Amino acid sequence: MSDSIASFADLKLSAPILQALADVGYETPSPIQAACIPILLDGGDILGEAQTGTGKTAAFALPLLERLDASDRRPQILVLTPTRELAIQVAEAFQKYARYLRDFHVLPIYGGQSMVVQLRQLSRGAQVIVGTPGRVMDHLERKSLDLTNLKALVLDEADEMLRMGFIDDVEWILQHIPDTRQTALFSATMPDVIRRVAHKYLKSPQEIKIKASTSTVAAISQRYWQVRGVNKLDALTRILEVEETFDAAIIFVRTKIATEELADKLEARGYAAAAINGDMNQGMRERVIEQLKSGTLDILVATDVAARGIDVPRVSHVINYDIPYDTEAYVHRIGRTGRAGRTGNAILFVAPRERGMLRAIERATRQPIEQISLPTREDVEGRRIAQLKQLILDTIEAEDMQYFSEVLDQLAEENELSVEEIAPALLFMAQKERPLKVEEHGHGWDVATAPADAPRKFDGGSFTERNERPARFEERGERPRFEREERAPRERAPRQEFVSDGKTQRYRIEVGRAHGVMPKEIVGAIANEGGIDGRMIGQIDLFDDFSTVDLPVLPEPLLGVLKRTRVRGQTINIRALAEGERYEKSRAPREERRPQGAYDEGRRGGFSRDETPRPRREGGFPEKRSFDDRPRSPYNNEAPRRSFDDRPPRPREGGAPFDGPRKSFGGDSAAPRRNFSDAPRSFGDAPPKRSFARDDSAPRRDDRPTQPREGFSKPAFGDKPKTGFKGGKPKKSW
Repeated sequence: MSDSIASFADLKLSAPILQALADVGYETPSPIQAACIPILLDGGDILGEAQTGTGKTAAFALPLLERLDASDRRPQILVLTPTRELAIQVAEAFQKYARYLRDFHVLPIYGGQSMVVQLRQLSRGAQVIVGTPGRVMDHLERKSLDLTNLKALVLDEADEMLRMGFIDDVEWILQHIPDTRQTALFSATMPDVIRRVAHKYLKSPQEIKIKASTSTVAAISQRYWQVRGVNKLDALTRILEVEETFDAAIIFVRTKIATEELADKLEARGYAAAAINGDMNQGMRERVIEQLKSGTLDILVATDVAARGIDVPRVSHVINYDIPYDTEAYVHRIGRTGRAGRTGNAILFVAPRERGMLRAIERATRQPIEQISLPTREDVEGRRIAQLKQLILDTIEAEDMQYFSEVLDQLAEENELSVEEIAPALLFMAQKERPLKVEEHGHGWDVATAPADAPRKFDGGSFTERNERPARFEERGERPRFEREERAPRERAPRQEFVSDGKTQRYRIEVGRAHGVMPKEIVGAIANEGGIDGRMIGQIDLFDDFSTVDLPVLPEPLLGVLKRTRVRGQTINIRALAEGERYEKSRAPREERRPQGAYDEGRRGGFSRDETPRPRREGGFPEKRSFDDRPRSPYNNEAPRRSFDDRPPRPREGGAPFDGPRKSFGGDSAAPRRNFSDAPRSFGDAPPKRSFARDDSAPRRDDRPTQPREGFSKPAFGDKPKTGFKGGKPKKSW
């Protein structure tokens, strides 16, 4: 069918949709579009097997828009996608194709977005709903999403929903929507579970399978580099340096932690890179993708799940930093480039133990993958020179050079120089931080482009070969790294290792708290780029727009390397503080301090500090203040205390005056002590106690005889019956 279709007009699409396709530059339908659009226009179900990047979105969006009733604001089309990014991409595609349709509304709903906003938008009405299974289930249970008028359901990338564990949610949704709907299921692969769901819920679907010869990988140049001898990060930066068609790249790794680590290392080497993974909130993910589209970012480090659905036209390269676990994941990865007729590049890093997976990928894509060698120093120089030449030619063509020619002639005349003598100086100034001449052991040939056969370390001002270290280092075996699968052999890329002479110096770097930097990031950047042991890095003080750090005295070549290091996107421009140039942190104003007991997660403790620099206080502590000159309070009695030593003793009544010396505490009685000789000596001599017995009380009757109880006789002491426990009462015998 597709062979006889030459344009979208042959598919019987309406004029508004054809106009929208012309605006986006679509002229000829892809094979999947030519096969699916007629079937969906007739109302049939489809089971499509096509790889990502073949134009599936237009294949189901265009015919479903033709059958849409724009006057009805209730949901008529539901599209389920595995990820948020793919939901946004599909919603944008619907909006783009329905540009000339009046009263059309499409709404993406997914987790991580405000539920209040989604409820408000659903209440306004939308004909097309694009969402993830979990959030669609939430709205169905809340009764906020009414699908009673649903006409069509699309399951996009069903195999990915199965892999992510959403297939049960998909079946739950299928059971809660009208059976009269039209259904289209698309998947890059067709596992048995997907086929079971299709045969259960689709009505006589027509199977459409795009052959491998028309796969999207045909438009992608696939190459691989054998991981051997050089660190993978160094190899990555060299490859990015010499790629002629490089515009933007997505680098795939296996874990979320690896995305953050690799993005930070690339950023430290001067690349505009960022990470995207499942731990990021939706707002941040959308900002990162928008920065990649606008050109603010050039490199995106992602995992398989986080990159699903990303369609950015500038992505020219996909680099598999970590080889995928299966061939399906590889096809999904490289589908981020070379989409919809565009050409792309895919580069795969393969360790020796991973050659089996390489052969499996070649069988799955039915294309050989070419091996490449690591770029050399001459390759890097040639690429930099070519870029500078092109920049000069573009400037000459686009700008008016008359004024600058006059300035150049004036400079030559005043200094008796020729143009041939001035031009090299201008080229030297234009090279900036990327020297045209890359010296193998000097400026411009840093860790990112260092040759594998030149291991060296920095030792007090001179470079020495690394193999001069003690033999115990030569006998060390292989050690596992972060990912055992990605580990290279022992002879990996060199690092400039710094050996201190014991002297320290305080340095200033142009990145501070306003840039969101943390001390550990400063330590990591200096340690990685300068080869300095982290234990040699001393105190770090963060100010508003700069920081200071104590380091060993650094030689000029190493300072040149660190000056170009980037932290948080800022070139640190490290420099030594001059003599007497000190910055001290002062205590913040009271209104800026955090309240007592408040916990600040990003600080070590205490109050917030004032970043205003001030000179160090000289001298010791002031002498202790004397309070003799303190003004007296008018309310205090300053008269001396009265002494009672001259007061004559007052004899007590019946006593004689006391002529002895008075004690210091005063107040002794002058009366003689009492004589207790007349006190009773024993209890017998004591007076009798008072009796409280009443005289008129009746006497107690003690002469009453005891009356034994009838039928019961008290046993004698010897006949006392034994009890079950010692000291208890006798048991009654019946």
